[in-house]
Amino acid sequence: QVQLVESGGGLVQPGGSLRLSCAASGRIFSRNRMGWYRQAPGKERELVASMHSAGSTNYADSVKGRFTISRDNAKNTVYLQMNSLKSEDTAVYYCMYSDYVLSGTSWGQGTQVTVSS
Repeated sequence: QVQLVESGGGLVQPGGSLRLSCAASGRIFSRNRMGWYRQAPGKERELVASMHSAGSTNYADSVKGRFTISRDNAKNTVYLQMNSLKSEDTAVYYCMYSDYVLSGTSWGQGTQVTVSS
């Protein structure tokens, strides 16, 4: 089992920036994928960005060029730098951890991001 603790959500004006952080602890396998999903009211949870411990990344088309995912493997922490935020980015953002050997998939409790003037 892996525990995930998220931080960094909040209220920001359109065009602003936020940085989310997620620290993992517990039964962590060295090869894993961590990332961020989001869920807006009335919508399904969707992938925002993910990053493998080896460095490969993938992004939702809607955030390419605006969001950047990064990670510190020594700290088991993943970050999401969100720039040029839009109202449609408003959602609860969930951190995700996944591996195929030890722990499967785990989710954080979610952090609210609200983009509004």
